[in-house]
Amino acid sequence: MARLHLFDLDGTLLHGSSAPVEISRQLGLEAETVALDKAIGAGRISPPEYATRVHALWAELTEAHVAAAFAGAPWLSGIEDVWAEIRGSGDYCAVISLSPSFFVERLTEWGAHAAHGSRFPAVPFTEPVDPAGILSAAAKVQIADRLCAEYGLGRADCIAYGDSMSDKDLFGAVPVSVAVNADQHLTGLATHSYVGRDLLDAYQLVERSR
Repeated sequence: MARLHLFDLDGTLLHGSSAPVEISRQLGLEAETVALDKAIGAGRISPPEYATRVHALWAELTEAHVAAAFAGAPWLSGIEDVWAEIRGSGDYCAVISLSPSFFVERLTEWGAHAAHGSRFPAVPFTEPVDPAGILSAAAKVQIADRLCAEYGLGRADCIAYGDSMSDKDLFGAVPVSVAVNADQHLTGLATHSYVGRDLLDAYQLVERSR
């Protein structure tokens, strides 16, 4: 039976950072976005409020900024190798993130079967962000269920990789999970725990336990 590997982005595939922070760094607004990341991580603001506030910060954002942020981000090593191995074994891999879809979707070029993020308007922005398109922890489970239906799988066939409170619902919904450089919100919830900067090592925790 094939399996579906579900990857978080911020703090998981990106080491110690988030897509919004990397985008904001291109605009000289890193500190403001780090403060917003701390606020949402502590549950002081909601995902729609976070999205509205970063959207306002990014009034001058261009596609060139986004491309530079993606290229310069602190990615874990081995991402493309892991996804190639997953594909080669007949499994599926997908990214589900609360970060903007215009950043997250670039990961299909690295081999992800699917990449889902919060829906933002096209860059450069001429429209406001629609709160209805902003993902939440619960939405990650809903998207996972849709992907399972698309691939003919069930939750029992899923492995989740994440680092924080936004992954808590998904970790509770699937049988196997890997906490990657995780915070206290996932303590005791994960099947495996990994600290480091190589996704292959985290992936092999799952493979060795099969």
